[in-house]
Amino acid sequence: MNEFNFLKSLLGAKFVNHLMRDGKKVKAERILLKSLELIKKSEKVEPVEVVLKALENVKPLVEVKSVRIGGSSYQIPVPLTKHRQYSLGIRWIIDSARKRNGYSMSEKLFDEFIDASKNQGASVRRRVTLHKLADANRAFAHYRWY
Repeated sequence: MNEFNFLKSLLGAKFVNHLMRDGKKVKAERILLKSLELIKKSEKVEPVEVVLKALENVKPLVEVKSVRIGGSSYQIPVPLTKHRQYSLGIRWIIDSARKRNGYSMSEKLFDEFIDASKNQGASVRRRVTLHKLADANRAFAHYRWY
């Protein structure tokens, strides 16, 4: 799959929509295409594969929800649907890229894709932190039906 087909795919469109600010969709598409071109130049693999690998490494499997029972709040681990996993993964990659120091958004997004595909970076750390929190609160999983 080349870069232009990726933009037309459901996942590519979701990336563009999360990347978009103030309704400037063309600008968001250019940023994503530029970062895919940077991946193509620097890495010897297909850029779409790098993006998919990064998303697989970032997407969480569980999240915690706050539930108030008997006057106290509990953080309850809840498994996520595939749609929610991908949505959170895309959002975390883009947020981490925005917080990076760099020259342009396409370069920051490129760096985040590369780091996430190597199981490093801020977005992967965010997933690990969430999984640790869910694991620590595993004892409250029986409250999930409240």
